[in-house]
Amino acid sequence: MCGITGYHFASSRSREEHFHLLRSMSSTLVHRGPDSYGEWCDEKLGLGLAHRRLSIQDISASGNQPMESEGGRYTIVYNGEIYNFLELRKELEQLGHKFRGGSDTEVMLAVFEKWGVKPGLERFNGMFAFALWDKRAQRLYLARDRMGEKPLYYGLQGKVFYFSSELKALGKHPEWRPKVDRRAISLLLTHNYIPAPYSIYSGIQKLRPGTMLSYCPATGDMKTEVYWSLQEVLGRAIGTRLALSPDEIASELESRLLGSIQRQMIADVPVGAFLSGGIDSSTVVALMQSLGKSSVRTFTIGFDENNFNEAKFAEKVSKHLGTDHTELYVEPRQALEVIPSLADIYDEPFADSSQIPTFLVSRLAREEVVVSLSGDGGDELFGGYSHYYQTLAKWRALQKYPYLLRKLAAGSFSLLPAPLVNGLLPFFISRFSKRSSSDPAGRLAEITAGWAKNNLQALYLHHLSYWKNGVPVVEAEIPAYVLNDEGLQVDSASDLQDLQFWDMLMYLPDDILTKVDRAAMAVSLETRIPLLDHEIVEFAMRVPSHVNAMHPHGKWPLRRILGKYVPEELFERPKQGFAIPVGQWLRGPLCDWADSLLQENKLEQQGFLNPEVVARTWEAHKLGTRDYSFRLWGILMFQAWLEKSR
Repeated sequence: MCGITGYHFASSRSREEHFHLLRSMSSTLVHRGPDSYGEWCDEKLGLGLAHRRLSIQDISASGNQPMESEGGRYTIVYNGEIYNFLELRKELEQLGHKFRGGSDTEVMLAVFEKWGVKPGLERFNGMFAFALWDKRAQRLYLARDRMGEKPLYYGLQGKVFYFSSELKALGKHPEWRPKVDRRAISLLLTHNYIPAPYSIYSGIQKLRPGTMLSYCPATGDMKTEVYWSLQEVLGRAIGTRLALSPDEIASELESRLLGSIQRQMIADVPVGAFLSGGIDSSTVVALMQSLGKSSVRTFTIGFDENNFNEAKFAEKVSKHLGTDHTELYVEPRQALEVIPSLADIYDEPFADSSQIPTFLVSRLAREEVVVSLSGDGGDELFGGYSHYYQTLAKWRALQKYPYLLRKLAAGSFSLLPAPLVNGLLPFFISRFSKRSSSDPAGRLAEITAGWAKNNLQALYLHHLSYWKNGVPVVEAEIPAYVLNDEGLQVDSASDLQDLQFWDMLMYLPDDILTKVDRAAMAVSLETRIPLLDHEIVEFAMRVPSHVNAMHPHGKWPLRRILGKYVPEELFERPKQGFAIPVGQWLRGPLCDWADSLLQENKLEQQGFLNPEVVARTWEAHKLGTRDYSFRLWGILMFQAWLEKSR
């Protein structure tokens, strides 16, 4: 796991000046790679590559980067792990290739020399983001792994082409001219993250998962090409549904997971795992323990607030499996101490509040291990989110009425004056929502807006959005690619799989994996996610939805596997998630901090957010009228980032 950065900037700089600049840029990524650094440049072209290394595989100097291929054609800087590098190495050795060291980076270069860039990418099983200079073709290639575990930003501003693992490295380039993209603020406040391809800065994008970009320094020509498409995987799965019994599916999945975990446990440094006590992490740990000769080192954190504490469940699972378990109960003070660092850790505004416990458990794990396996991905792959089933029930109910009638009804209710709604309709609202509210007009607007959605994806996105109705807090165009009512058209075998696909396309890479990568890398911890092995993903897409839904809360195959290793009473319980009591803290120990960021005069001067809407929302939350913590957290993270970036 490492940090990479670089640029193309045609100038009269000397080699030494390029090296000084590259070292300055890479110094911002030292947390991603504290063990060594390196630079490479072609001063005539003005092309530079820089690397910060966290040594995991072949920790000797022979694994340092930038690394040049044996034939001299390719030079690479690379972040990640190729889990099947030993198989690829053996195949290449049989073809006569000689290796100098034992790193997966050297194997990657040999693969490119033997088979080419895109065919080589298709052979890799791993998580990665890299920049590869092809001396013969005079092209720079950027690529990102299939599911988006590793980050990669790129863009052209003025005369400079940039790329980096994190945005902060770009700020060290003398030509960097950052401009906040207001569309990205709208996206942030809608999702609490900024989905690819957007970033917080105009002209800088996130490379999408499964995508390769090629850039020609001589002409400025830039092309992107998808080498692995989740949409195509889903399309192929329709015609290749698994003709197996549910038990056979679970058995086959277990075998594949064991293979994935065995590959991902290979390292020349200590390896452990996060353990929350939930289905996914417990399954990963159980299979790790079954493969190892010694106890797996596991880590969890807990909170004294029962509604937010999973540590007690993790402890029971650990005792049953016999892991070497470490837990830390976090006091509010410890969690609050992390908040001032979030803007720097996440580099652009990011507002999934579970970023705090994720950072804390990563810091705990890093005290003992350098690599930690994680159970992320199970809910998306096997239908484990309760909101999938809630949305499907709402969609079935809505489909009983014609779309035009629903749209007309929604529009009619939106015209009612708030005093009338607040005075006469609380009973009406209670019939459609389990949550009581002292703001019936607001609740009615949220409920009826869903009536006007004409497809399942649009309804799902509406229900998951934090700021709805055009994001009234910020005046900006909302990018149609992400938020249009048509959604992304997919051909799947079921409505449930449609929702899973949407999450795998956006929420998984841009929220979950971003959260884990930045939190872990901030403390120089490599995380690996066995469930996101692309062969597991392709298998999961072929599992019929009714098999996943054989349990009321989904994920039947994973539950079946885990039940072989852990008694059901230790994991069959309502899903809690990995959260902190943000709503309570904003009314208590975080209140002064939030007040300082949300001052109306400050918002007016900055000119990005609507001060009146923000003030109204903040006051309602403080008074306890509504729990607006999720809406406010997005605003607060943007404000904290804005102060840090200026």
